[in-house]
Amino acid sequence: MTWVIPVAIGAAQIQQQNVIGKTNEAIQNRNAQVLKQEGDAIEQQAEFDVASFAKQFKKLQAEQKVATIKSGAELSGTYFKILKSNEREKILQDNIIRYNASIGKAKAYERANFATISGQVARQQAKLAQIQTASQVGATLLTMNT
Repeated sequence: MTWVIPVAIGAAQIQQQNVIGKTNEAIQNRNAQVLKQEGDAIEQQAEFDVASFAKQFKKLQAEQKVATIKSGAELSGTYFKILKSNEREKILQDNIIRYNASIGKAKAYERANFATISGQVARQQAKLAQIQTASQVGATLLTMNT
């Protein structure tokens, strides 16, 4: 009957290792989900920033037109070159905002993937610990019978 205690302790330890592995996996999966949401939020913020910049740009263009008319200058030549230059700058800024957002989103998704992998590794480590515990209990039982 001396074998009952090591078996009971081993069984409890195996159960606990299972719970720990599943818990760690669940935590990492939740972290992955949060990181993916962070990536999506970066993308949404970029869309907001582009729209906000476009609104400010239109306002600036209108103010520039009014100032040009007030000054008595003609809406030709230099004025149109300035408009074209401003439009190119607007497109460049839009592209920069979108590019930075795509990089931020990709980084967040990469961290999410790593979190998922970490959860899977934690689960596998728990399974290995369970096997080790079962082996130790078996070895203890073998030495008890001799």
